[in-house]
Amino acid sequence: MQVSEPARYALNVVENAAHEVLLLKRQSSAARGAGLWAFPAGHIEAGESPEAAALRELREEAGQNCRIERIAQLSPLQNSLYGGQDEIHLFHWRWLGGSIKLNAEHSAYAWVSCKAFADYAVMDGVDEDLYCLGIWPRECFNPAKLPPGAP
Repeated sequence: MQVSEPARYALNVVENAAHEVLLLKRQSSAARGAGLWAFPAGHIEAGESPEAAALRELREEAGQNCRIERIAQLSPLQNSLYGGQDEIHLFHWRWLGGSIKLNAEHSAYAWVSCKAFADYAVMDGVDEDLYCLGIWPRECFNPAKLPPGAP
């Protein structure tokens, strides 16, 4: 039996001054997470640093005109909802300005508050990643989508 290498991902949590986070809606034809909301994210390529991958993915998926500054990085993490098999590098950015220009992978974007978060059908892992960063209080999240034993 062949064992595959874990995938390595860079995820971008971009937060604006109103404490809303940027979510992108994946196209209905997407192979993973079709029609669901998620962060700008993607694979870390061979020889690429996690931060370089995060910045590349943010610019590819949300446009070149995004001005941000890094607040925090949590990595490497293993997301419990995907069985802990993949290596996750989670970047928390502050939005400084610019404009969003989506690529073909996404059909919409939204700045989402804690209060409105439950109204968005998000990919598995989004609740967990936001919870790990401590951006919003626990009541913003679906408890079933948090790691087992999360306080």
